[in-house]
Formats: sequence, structure tokens, C-alpha cells
Amino acid sequence: MKAVIALVALVFAAGSSLAAEEKKEPSAAQQAQQDKMKACNAQAAEKALKGDERKQFMSTCLGAKPAKATQQEKMKACNGEAGSKQLKGDERKQFMSECLKANPS
Repeated sequence: MKAVIALVALVFAAGSSLAAEEKKEPSAAQQAQQDKMKACNAQAAEKALKGDERKQFMSTCLGAKPAKATQQEKMKACNGEAGSKQLKGDERKQFMSECLKANPS
């Protein structure tokens, strides 16, 4: 009986460690949403909001659109990404074009 319990415990331990290894990182959009939720939650806590007042604040805060990036900020971000990918010549030009189009102002 003890052997069966030990075996079952071993199977569960092995299964949970495998499940932990398979955990995926959140996408950029998911990470941004999580960060926004943390920031709004922290602001609500600072203001000591409760109940309906907190719900209203969280709704407004989470629904707020981020400020649009300026062209200079977009260029800096795309340029940094192209540099980290070590792109050169036509490949870099193509990447920069696509990157700037993907992040409209």
C-alpha cells in the first residue's frame, strides 16, 4: 500500500514539474495588458477606492488608450530592434519600413 501511494505521489510530482516547464511566456499584448492592470490597480489602491467607485475607476483606467508614439519615438524603437537583430543594408531598410508601418501614429 505504501508503495502505491509513493508511486502515485511520484507521478504527480513528475507531472507537475513537466507542466511548469511547458508554461509559455505571455505575448507582448498579454504582457502589456498585465502591466496596465497592475498600474491601474496600484493607482486605485493609492486612492483607497472601494466598491462601485473602484469598479468605475478600473473601467476607466483600463479602457484608456495609450498615448500615441511620436515619429521620433517609433524610429528609435524600430532602430533599436533592427540593431539588436544586426540587420544591414536592404534587409534593414525593409525591416524599418515594416516596423514603422506596423506602429502607426
